[in-house]
Amino acid sequence: MALSIADLGLKFSWSRSLLKPCFSLSNSSTKVSYTSRIKCSASDDARRSGNYPPPIWNHDLLQSLSSNFKGDNCSKHASDLRENVRNLLNKGNTDSLHALELIDTIQRLGVGYHFEDEIKRTLEFVYNNDDNLSCLDLYATSLRFRILRQHNFYVPQDAFNGFMDESGKFKATLGKDMKCMLFLYEASYLSTKDEKIMDEARNFAEKQLKDYIDNISDQNGKLCTLVSHALELPLHWREPRHEARWFIDFYEASAPSKHRDNSLLLDFAKLDYNMVQFIYQNDLKHMSRWWKGIDWGNKLSFARDRLMECFCWSVGYNSKPEFVYGRRVLTACNAFITTIDDIYDIYATLEELELLTKSLKRWDSTELDQLPDYMKVCFTVFYNEINEIADVAERKYGVSILPYFQKAWKDIFESYLLEARWYHSGYKPSLSEYLNNAWISISTPVVLTHAYFLTANSISEEALQCLMSYPNIVRLPATILRLADDLGTSSSEIERGDVPKSIQCYMKEKDVSEEEARKHISYLISETWKEVNEEMLVAESPFPKAFTDMCLNLARISVTMYRHGDSHGAPTSLDKHRLSLLFVDPCPL
Repeated sequence: MALSIADLGLKFSWSRSLLKPCFSLSNSSTKVSYTSRIKCSASDDARRSGNYPPPIWNHDLLQSLSSNFKGDNCSKHASDLRENVRNLLNKGNTDSLHALELIDTIQRLGVGYHFEDEIKRTLEFVYNNDDNLSCLDLYATSLRFRILRQHNFYVPQDAFNGFMDESGKFKATLGKDMKCMLFLYEASYLSTKDEKIMDEARNFAEKQLKDYIDNISDQNGKLCTLVSHALELPLHWREPRHEARWFIDFYEASAPSKHRDNSLLLDFAKLDYNMVQFIYQNDLKHMSRWWKGIDWGNKLSFARDRLMECFCWSVGYNSKPEFVYGRRVLTACNAFITTIDDIYDIYATLEELELLTKSLKRWDSTELDQLPDYMKVCFTVFYNEINEIADVAERKYGVSILPYFQKAWKDIFESYLLEARWYHSGYKPSLSEYLNNAWISISTPVVLTHAYFLTANSISEEALQCLMSYPNIVRLPATILRLADDLGTSSSEIERGDVPKSIQCYMKEKDVSEEEARKHISYLISETWKEVNEEMLVAESPFPKAFTDMCLNLARISVTMYRHGDSHGAPTSLDKHRLSLLFVDPCPL
């Protein structure tokens, strides 16, 4: 059962790390220290610049965040509402279609994590007893297919055979029902490789939905809003927390308010959203104090100062309120990755990078003196804090964790160095050569290696060995992140002279336009998603569901962050508004 909001703050086991400006343990034998005025071996004028804008969210702004949704009164009200929603779920078991519709609504409102046991029990019943649920109803079949596959139940694509004609196409008459088309479209994004029926379903439904949007006169209708939202980005690709806020607003505007069940769901979703937002605000305040304490924004001013965006990524990985310590660790990791990436990509000389990579690969603080001062500042904080995170995990599991962290970080440093060598030599890699390195340099293996030790209740030798080899459940989301990042950032990076990204590699390799290359990269993202879906349906996995869910969510937040450009490196007013809804502005009650 999900942790009750009423219990928050009582059941967390806080590490001393991430609660201080620096999270080194006072008794750590590996702690190193360094203080110096920043001096560089090359003049600042000789170094490249990313020309990054200053942060939108400064320390004072983050420290000013406040919420009224805390305390016993809110907790008691939330608890009462939660039990009433649970009763709705338990009553819905007798009507499979109604139960699926209720689960779909609860999940889209962002409160499904409270009812994981009830949802699992209901879906097991539907899966085992209702193979022919409304077999002649495309809406019900599509909903069943999507919800069950979302929860890792395998439903064959043959469930749609009854809706196809002799030529293997969906019957043309079905295209008149836009609700059916919308649900068929959303279901198609749960497909795996080589599912031709689901490919046909996507093509058919997408065409009908686009024609509907192009020809409808009322662009403000409920169905039109849902269709436009789905065509912009399918539900399965959407990051759940962002989607919850959008759907709460949509549900309030469109669901009949006089219906008691609708009011109950909406009231609970709003209150829960606001109470969890209060937890995020506390996380942000802690991490802002930590960031101010290490002072990288000033000491390493050439790099992106993006604490809020780093935190947004960590919420995207796991938005559950009880994952507080994990979000803080992953926010720190994201901040390290952002700064170190800028060192390798932009600021450092190749000679400095060779020295830095050598030191980091050895994980030896005694080599610190060989580095230029700005690298010493970066490496000292990084070294102490990753060692401390490993120490916390080792005390939890009773197994040495640092070697696993070291491998992941060494791999990303080597991938960064290879890209730096390509840049400094003018080498233009092929698309496959680029991607073979870039799925590591995009940072996913580092993030997910840390995530595993933040989610597992216990660890096994099988899981550790599998993790070290970067299995598909790690590699595939990494590929989606890399390709989505390239779609959102490559133009600006090429302008400042970076190594060609996937788009430019494909343009050169196939002698095509940028528009054609972008279409191909979008196609690769879609195909990689099918492989991710297949991984989620694997019956036997050495990893806990909490970890594989984070792998899936990493792919989702990747699409979100780069859908309208570079929301991490160059956030706009649109990004500020989006983050305000997540972390600042509560849902009006």
